[in-house]
Amino acid sequence: MKKVIIIGATSGIGRALAKTYASHGYEVGVVGRRAALLESLASELQTKTYQLILDITETDNTIHSIDKLIQAMSGIDLMIISAGTGYLNDDLDWNKEKETIDTNVSGFCAIAGRAVQYFMKKGSGHLAGISSVAGIRGSGVAPAYNASKAFMSNYMEGLRVKISKRDLPIVITDVQPGFVNTAMARGDKIFWMSSPQKAAEQIYKAIQKKKKKAYITKRWAIIALLFRILPDCLYQRL
Repeated sequence: MKKVIIIGATSGIGRALAKTYASHGYEVGVVGRRAALLESLASELQTKTYQLILDITETDNTIHSIDKLIQAMSGIDLMIISAGTGYLNDDLDWNKEKETIDTNVSGFCAIAGRAVQYFMKKGSGHLAGISSVAGIRGSGVAPAYNASKAFMSNYMEGLRVKISKRDLPIVITDVQPGFVNTAMARGDKIFWMSSPQKAAEQIYKAIQKKKKKAYITKRWAIIALLFRILPDCLYQRL
């Protein structure tokens, strides 16, 4: 039986992913900050489930706790990091910027690095991180959020390069969603909104295909391309 740990499983994409993987027969380790939501999720999953209450901004404890969870599950095949936060922060409130960086950069980096260490020792495995198409360009109203998502994508590429030099069957998938109907979807320019379940199903298929990068939903690849080629003078008017 395959085994997966999903970080940030209490709501949104992470919760939908937990249900998707359970429906495909995976043993699932669900990780999140809110105990009640973890318990309610576990009660809905028709498979063996492990729960871990964790604040990933506490990085030392996070690494230790993830190690213990992997041991409790007798090893894993897949780690999905879906935890994240962000704000529309036009006033550059430092507390909001810091929370975003602590979660999306420090917390992500601690877990992703530890997962790759584990998979290299094991000799195989798969890491998937939920970044965003927002990481392609900077944002005047959510600067830390977009920058943190760019970090995630860049860090995963670096891990992929590291693994390639060792010729090991370890896959890194950078999942870049557009708008998904979660608490993270804020602002007045929202379009092409996906449900969490539809996003989870497409993410599952992308991971099964061992893709290096996946846009969710697929048509967001068009927006990603436009972001990359749009001149600064036009992008800044958006």
